[in-house]
Amino acid sequence: MNVIFTTIHIFGLITIGFSALMATCLMTSFISHDGAIIAFFEGTGITLLLGALMFFPTLRTPKKVSRQTSFLLVSMTWSLIPVFCTLPLIIYMPEISYIDAYFEAVSGLTTTGATTLTGLDNLPMSINLWRHELNWVGGMGIIILAVAILPILGIGGMQLYKAEAPGAVKESELPPRIAQTAKALWLVYAGFTLICIIALKLAGMTWFDSVCHAFSAMSLGGFSTHDASIGFFDSLSIEIVLTAFELLAAINFATHFIAIRKRTLKPYAKDMEARSFLILVLGSCLVATTVLWQAGTYPDFYTALRHATFNLVTIATDCGYATQDFNQWPIFVPMWMLFLCCISASSGSTGGGIRMIRTIILVKQSRLELYKFIHPFSVKPLKIGTNIISHNIVASVTGFIFLYFICIVILVFLLLLSGLDFISAFSAIIACFNNTGPGLNQVGPAANYSSLNDFQTSVCTIAMLLGRIQIFSMIILFVPEFWKK
Repeated sequence: MNVIFTTIHIFGLITIGFSALMATCLMTSFISHDGAIIAFFEGTGITLLLGALMFFPTLRTPKKVSRQTSFLLVSMTWSLIPVFCTLPLIIYMPEISYIDAYFEAVSGLTTTGATTLTGLDNLPMSINLWRHELNWVGGMGIIILAVAILPILGIGGMQLYKAEAPGAVKESELPPRIAQTAKALWLVYAGFTLICIIALKLAGMTWFDSVCHAFSAMSLGGFSTHDASIGFFDSLSIEIVLTAFELLAAINFATHFIAIRKRTLKPYAKDMEARSFLILVLGSCLVATTVLWQAGTYPDFYTALRHATFNLVTIATDCGYATQDFNQWPIFVPMWMLFLCCISASSGSTGGGIRMIRTIILVKQSRLELYKFIHPFSVKPLKIGTNIISHNIVASVTGFIFLYFICIVILVFLLLLSGLDFISAFSAIIACFNNTGPGLNQVGPAANYSSLNDFQTSVCTIAMLLGRIQIFSMIILFVPEFWKK
């Protein structure tokens, strides 16, 4: 019973925090007179009230965070916080269905960037800001933010951190306490966001567009204030700035922290994930450019290089911006982009998917199995750099990737059962599960998810949630042994 009350107590605190976040949009609406002030006033009030009703009556609950509490809280936070986040949307736009509003909130918070809304250029400033704030907060993870605050209330955070961040974090180089680690990573995240805002303003955006797109670029969220996404600006300088920050956001933020603290680029050179990610993505840009140029999609190599680089990087890093309708490109390029979004982003980054560290482990394990087939009596450990990877980690990675593909197959078949064509169904699930955004055909970059029916939208919402919390955190709740003492 203590597990339930502790979870409700912490979840209430997080809900109160989101009411404060919503209040910033309330002030924006008040200042800009954009007509959404009632929506945010009511949304803020309801969220604050319900958060307080969960938090204060459970103040005397034991503050120990067990493994059951941590995983339950992760799943509750990602799936139930969007319920509150929908309030400004459904109050201001009562014509949209609740499923579409929930999809939009989940898409923002999971940094997927898929949308069912049209007319983004004409939305109130505060509504657009709210969508991008969800991207930014979701970027480093609600739980990572929470563990920087929970110790102040006497609530431990290490279990939450492990449940939320399953990647390889450079613990020896980071501050020793989990709250200090979370604060350090958020400072790097916030610092990069500020630099990105200034760079986008210098590149030609307005201050408002700069803030919104910096939020969605650093979170790899992909939301835009325009229906045409980044294609609206038709600016090479803006594309260069966004490409650079997307690449930074897809690298482990612990690596950024170490590099900044030591004032050297050596941590990037030592980070096998970062090296593999940059080589794979930048090399793919050259391949895609060559394919588009040879196919005559663009008149010259440099135009092909510009469009291939921006659109490939934004999909590979799971950001999801677009400047071109890559649905019309030779099929190899968009399919390769969707493949990259599954594996490219580093652990400890704001990207989604399998993550590069798992890809490296799987490749090395496959190579090791071939070696053992030739030399069956040899004893050769699996290494990444100088670190020996234990069998438990390899088994965990193998189990994760199996569940990853099984979930995708099931969800794709559900969309096919609903009548969606294969390319649209497959690309929608890949894009949602990896928190990328645009897919192909019916959900391509020239369209959005508004054409899907409620059942199809719900399936895509489940894909976004499973992908964001890395499958285990939700599925483990349905394993009976998990709840045994």
